[in-house]
Amino acid sequence: MTALKEYQRLECSGLWRESEGAQRREVIVAFGDATLVLSDARNARALAHWSLPAILRLNPTGQPARYAPGPDAGEELEIEDDTMIAAIAKVHALIEARRPHPGRLRAILLGAALAAVVAVGLFWMPRALISHTAAALPDTKRQEIGRMALADLERLTGIGCAAPEGRAALARLRDRLLGASGQIVVLPEGLSRTAHLPGGIVLLPRTLVEAGKSPEVIAGAVLAEDERRRLTNPTAGLLRHAGLRATLTLLTTGDLPGGSVAGYGERLLEEPQTQPADAGLIARFAAAGLSATPYAYALDPTGESVLGLIEADPMRGKEAEPVLSDSEWVALQGICSG
Repeated sequence: MTALKEYQRLECSGLWRESEGAQRREVIVAFGDATLVLSDARNARALAHWSLPAILRLNPTGQPARYAPGPDAGEELEIEDDTMIAAIAKVHALIEARRPHPGRLRAILLGAALAAVVAVGLFWMPRALISHTAAALPDTKRQEIGRMALADLERLTGIGCAAPEGRAALARLRDRLLGASGQIVVLPEGLSRTAHLPGGIVLLPRTLVEAGKSPEVIAGAVLAEDERRRLTNPTAGLLRHAGLRATLTLLTTGDLPGGSVAGYGERLLEEPQTQPADAGLIARFAAAGLSATPYAYALDPTGESVLGLIEADPMRGKEAEPVLSDSEWVALQGICSG
């Protein structure tokens, strides 16, 4: 089923570039009810989902047609199939004709809502609408929402620790484990365990940092929490707390009402924490070139309940690159003392 009633199924081939400078590869482009699904032409594995309303044509009159999933995306797709090009153009024309007024995030947020609710005529249940909205948000908007949630949480925990030398050490830890788009915040009180927020924000309690036996233990805690984030959808969880009306406001204006996140901090502090599966954690430790053993023994000094992490340690018998220097480790432990 597709977004246009005249097509029960519509597919074509295309050339997809995952990021700027990347080599183009052949993909199968499937026109769905709200997205374009790009799949590997060899094994049919899904590679990307592009929101139909958010798609931008980079060469309005050129051939083959070139598309991007949004204004700041590095991805690019080339299509020569006239039927597919016309179908994408028709969806955009319907959205433009039927929406009551332009929004600040027209291509991504308002366009996604209009495609799902007005242009395409789909009626979403609240939970489905929230999940769809969370998936359609660009990273910059998730980060903005994450900062709103952090501000609400800091009512209870105090402002994130920010001693200059400690922040520099924390930035190095972030770059090693999460990349420049991530963020690690050390909270001075109220938080008894690691947690995460939308936008790739990982939260560490001061007690964990100050009592940690080594930077490898802290690094393991960050990786484990980021793995929990990967397995859940923190943006959807926050939108469920904000409610359907706030979610619709986000869709129609591009902004989440500030008051809608009030009380999220209390909810976050009360949520139970689960341990990610060993296989996923081991893969994260391997990618970071980090030993899992120090983190495992920090969880259980006997090693009995974490034997899987210890035996499958990807750096077992190898010398791992130090996470932090001695001076950086001392600075990180004193990040809340400045």
